[in-house]
Amino acid sequence: MAATIRRERVGTTVGHRGQGPTDVDAYTLDTGAGLAVVVWTYGAQLVEVLVPDREGRTGNVVVRLPDLEGYENRAANPYVGSTVGRYCRCVAGGRFRLDGVEYHLDRNDGDHHIHGGDLGFDRYVWEAEAERSGEVLSLRLRLERPDGDQGYPGALSAEVLYQVSPEGTLTLAYTATTTASTIVGFTNHAYWNLAGAGRIDGHLLALNSTRAVVFDDQLIPLPGPPADITGGPLDHRGLKPVGGLRLDNCFVLDDPDWAARLHDPASGRTMRVVTDQPAVGVYSADGFAGRRRSGICLETGPLPDAPNRDDYSPVRLDPGETYRHRTVHHFSAH
Repeated sequence: MAATIRRERVGTTVGHRGQGPTDVDAYTLDTGAGLAVVVWTYGAQLVEVLVPDREGRTGNVVVRLPDLEGYENRAANPYVGSTVGRYCRCVAGGRFRLDGVEYHLDRNDGDHHIHGGDLGFDRYVWEAEAERSGEVLSLRLRLERPDGDQGYPGALSAEVLYQVSPEGTLTLAYTATTTASTIVGFTNHAYWNLAGAGRIDGHLLALNSTRAVVFDDQLIPLPGPPADITGGPLDHRGLKPVGGLRLDNCFVLDDPDWAARLHDPASGRTMRVVTDQPAVGVYSADGFAGRRRSGICLETGPLPDAPNRDDYSPVRLDPGETYRHRTVHHFSAH
């Protein structure tokens, strides 16, 4: 079966401050070899990832919402499949200092800033351009945000590239440039469920990590280094059942060889994640109202509150530089 790219209109946003009502398109990148993805321009979000099981039956392995209205409803949509930025994860107190200047960000999580603010990247319609190079299909999405947006310094030009290959790989590649020194860290907030339905308790999870960030009761990192988790309940260096374990943690990756593996014994599907980022946030969707534990997030990216932590990998971006982040998902079934 030949590879195809399809585009269709899914609706029009209600509009909000900074962007009026805007048409939203869905792009389907179908390799013709089993793997296909559906991406919407609203939030540059991953809506479907269609993968065959061990019997060759194709199913969607990410949680999706029924319609555009559902994605626009913040109360019902915990960033499902969204591209998250300008800075994913938290910024404690909604503020950080850069070159002696204190910047105050939108506080959308109590006293703190999270996932880019109330009007983060997930709330905008991105410009999109699809392309094909041999058997590889790509969708390039772009968003421009002004200086001062959500409190961040510098006008930012952001781009996310979705790319699929017939070998069963889905690549997400992010880039950004700025007009002034700023902080940047993107991620994708897909909820993975390799069974295609039900709870993720039966999945097996492996993480290439022996350290995890220690949080307070507001999920703000405590002073000090990440904790050694070797031999404890969070030690997932080998495939272990997710079971009823509540996960809302950030794991520091030990090396770049691989980040995570997820396996569903019932369907035989396996997903291996490789990234150039220092950490992966893992969330078992225990707070997803009405769809508790329906998927598991594997959010590759920077460490939480890194803008305020000299002991974490830097997240600064200066004019003339390019922010880069690449994560690859490898799918198989056996």
